[in-house]
Amino acid sequence: MCGRYAASRGAEDLARLFEVEKWEPEEALAPDWNVAPTKQVHAVLDRPLKGSAEPRPVRQLRPLKWGLVPGWAKTPDMGVKMINARAETVHEKPAYRRPFVARRCLLPADGYYEWVTAEGELKLEQEGRRKRPRKQPYFISPAPRDGSDEAPVMAMAGLYEFWRDKTLPDDHPQAWWATCTVLTTAAETTPLANAGELSEGGPGSLADIHPRMPLMLTPDRWDAWLDPSHTDSEQLRALLTPPPGGLMRAHPVSTDVSNVRNNGPHLVKELPAPEEETLF
Repeated sequence: MCGRYAASRGAEDLARLFEVEKWEPEEALAPDWNVAPTKQVHAVLDRPLKGSAEPRPVRQLRPLKWGLVPGWAKTPDMGVKMINARAETVHEKPAYRRPFVARRCLLPADGYYEWVTAEGELKLEQEGRRKRPRKQPYFISPAPRDGSDEAPVMAMAGLYEFWRDKTLPDDHPQAWWATCTVLTTAAETTPLANAGELSEGGPGSLADIHPRMPLMLTPDRWDAWLDPSHTDSEQLRALLTPPPGGLMRAHPVSTDVSNVRNNGPHLVKELPAPEEETLF
């Protein structure tokens, strides 16, 4: 799944990376190393400009609220539970069918967090000595490529939707909600790019960390995914095959990330070893 991620790149950098034609500086979001559901996130989408006489889609960088609210929802409350959509069934679920064929986006990230229960903690839980085992967070991100020291941006496949709050007048700034969800797929079983660097007993693949992962789209699929003229469900589903294995790396990070109130670049800093190993 994807329940927390880091997004520290600025709007100007994202506009360059994704060849964005239109973005509003006043809508730019601050760097966030602990993005949680219901927060505003940057999204890249192709859509005609509002009020423009030209109907062609324009690539835009827009802020969206993470947690998709279907247009038919009576209240926005269900958005909290709809932060992820399974790529295998997204075309048939009532909440996602319409945006899947009409409103697709990319959600840029540095990487995402996932939590693992260490063997020692699991044993304590099984013995009844700890009711809530402490989980070790890992930061999972694209590995640097082509000799670069900088990791490439992680473009997560997403959907967006609009919801009208009928309790507010048309001219109210919050009358319309723009929300989104992250598509997920089965986690890779191929070795992590840095598997040999992790401490003994650490995860060797993404599947060792969690059975699901965000669906990352490689640059060769960005245009086809964003193009609103592509409405054939079967052709769109063909874009949802996972990227080649071995593109991702993972490392343990501080449990500070478990508290959404914590933020800052220290949250993605690699620990020399998982914190559980220093507890007992």
